[in-house]
Amino acid sequence: MIPVAAGEEVAPKLVRLLYFVGAGVICTAAINKWKELERKALIQKEEQQLNQPPLDNPSTVE
Repeated sequence: MIPVAAGEEVAPKLVRLLYFVGAGVICTAAINKWKELERKALIQKEEQQLNQPPLDNPSTVE
C-alpha cells in the first residue's frame, strides 16, 4: 500500500505519474522513428552512390 498523508488524495499523484510515463513513451517512440528515418536516408544515399556510373577522370591517361 502506498503511504499517504491524512487528507491527501492519491489520484493527482497517480495522474502525474501516468503523464510522466506517457511522455517518456512518446519521446522514446519519436527518437526511434527519427533514428529509423536517418538510417533509411543513409541507405538510400549509399545506393544512389553505388548506382551512379563512374566519372571520367581527366588526369588518368590510358
